[in-house]
Amino acid sequence: MTADLQPVTVAAGGGDTRLGQLIITVFGLYARGEHNWLSVASVVRLMADLGAEGQAVRSAISRLKRRGVLRSERHENAAGYSLADPTLEVLAEGDVRIFERARAVADDGWLVVVFSVPESEREKRHALRTSLTRLGFGTAAPGVWVAPGNLAGETRRTLERRGLSAYVDIFSGDHFAFGDLRSKVRAWWDLDELTAMYADFLRRYRPVLDRTSADGTTPLEAFRTYIPMLTQWRRLPYRDPGLPLALLPPEWNGVTAGAMFDELNEALGGPAREHAMLVVHGAGQPYRQA
Repeated sequence: MTADLQPVTVAAGGGDTRLGQLIITVFGLYARGEHNWLSVASVVRLMADLGAEGQAVRSAISRLKRRGVLRSERHENAAGYSLADPTLEVLAEGDVRIFERARAVADDGWLVVVFSVPESEREKRHALRTSLTRLGFGTAAPGVWVAPGNLAGETRRTLERRGLSAYVDIFSGDHFAFGDLRSKVRAWWDLDELTAMYADFLRRYRPVLDRTSADGTTPLEAFRTYIPMLTQWRRLPYRDPGLPLALLPPEWNGVTAGAMFDELNEALGGPAREHAMLVVHGAGQPYRQA
């Protein structure tokens, strides 16, 4: 199973989005249950198990601190970091998206978001587009964004939290006329790209699930597979808003990928946590894993 892991090779001081995302996954999974804190030593050791060099990890953590994702704290003279309050909010909402994945139905209707941003605040326009894309909105026309109606609460909270609500109007309703809604959905969302992303996930992790089911896994192997797997997966529920199945292509592979993720989460999540807690609680001592 460990052969499926691509080592995280990062030059010291260099920027690497994937390394930062892996660190966020580790904090999201394990810091919240540890009074929202992990020591630097434990994070460095956990990331070493994923193939990351210590200085690169420290540099990535520093960048996350500068972005306001993490904040530094000392516990009992040990250096460490906790998740900032806004990050905790985002992760709590993300738990629902990632692990529950509500599927919209026709009766949910639609959200329509329109916005107007002065030219002098063009950075807000970029922030709005980024936020709506990450919420899973499709683009019906320039400045007109559409999503299933069950995303109303999350959309409002996200735009308020990011200070963008003053530029936005949100409407809800039904598609009344004209044209074929299935065709419009394909135009509003890049379903081909989503299909390819799900296919890549299935291709990469189906052999892992097969081997895990047949042979089991050690806690270290589970950790080495689970963290990259979850990091790859957690992008997908944000790109895919959970459109009604009746509007999607037949045998939509997002359903298959979601079912496989659930099996992987069930098989790997517990053993991976066992390994992580051994490192976290033993970080003050020399650590060895057979």
